[in-house]
Amino acid sequence: MAQTSRPGKRVPAHPVAIRVMHWIGVYGIACMLCSGLLIYDASPLFPFTFPRWACLGGWLGGALAWHLSAMWILFIDGGAYLIYGFVTGHFRRDLAPQGPTAIASDLRAALRFRLGHRAGHYNAVQRLLYVGVIAVAIIAVSSGLSLWKPVQFGWLSGFYGGYPVARVVHFFAMALIMAFVVVHVVLVALYPKTLVSMIAGVPADMSP
Repeated sequence: MAQTSRPGKRVPAHPVAIRVMHWIGVYGIACMLCSGLLIYDASPLFPFTFPRWACLGGWLGGALAWHLSAMWILFIDGGAYLIYGFVTGHFRRDLAPQGPTAIASDLRAALRFRLGHRAGHYNAVQRLLYVGVIAVAIIAVSSGLSLWKPVQFGWLSGFYGGYPVARVVHFFAMALIMAFVVVHVVLVALYPKTLVSMIAGVPADMSP
């Protein structure tokens, strides 16, 4: 349900559930990305590999163990977030994409470092990015399942055009998620209070 408040009342910028799921997701994504780098290095798709210091697992078997363990953490956390988002109206209220005019206006302001920010409020660009990364995460999970169990999920592998194509799709999906993480960290560096609000739930003024 949408939060309601009297004029001037201050409420937490982010509900406790959002903050808990956010940090579980951070841990899970970090484990997935770093272990995925080592799995990639074992059989590179392209003429480059990643430095060992950025990888997790020590060797291919260890990386796979980390990857699959983190997969279940993210699956449960992501499922809980989707249920929470629909049941409470979080998606409709906070993340529903806005029109092209609002997106273009906020993007121009962001590029000039003039975009205002209020803890707990999602501007048009943020809404677009969050919806986009949720869609990319679904692609990453489904392509990853087709790689993990190519026989049991043969229909899924076939949907992506076969195992080799699914590998490419999975790689670029994870690359997009990594790019989102980089942008997210840069924005947090520009607005440090957002980090505090996601940890301590710093109140946000809900006055009109």
